[in-house]
Amino acid sequence: PPVGVSKACSSCVRTADVKEACTQCDQFVCQNCSRLCSCCNTVTCSLCSTIDYGDVGEQVLCNGCSIFQV
Repeated sequence: PPVGVSKACSSCVRTADVKEACTQCDQFVCQNCSRLCSCCNTVTCSLCSTIDYGDVGEQVLCNGCSIFQV
């Protein structure tokens, strides 16, 4: 990005670090809104992840990993 231009978080519109982007949709996401997939450890936004309330407890799963969890 050009110097002096900040990227906004796709969830809360706060300034996000340029290196913080959802691995699923490439939208910028700040540290407060990012979620780390419990399965593959990738950063995702709230729209590209689901929370599994299974027997193991709460687990964040990206869309890619959630299709394998039944």
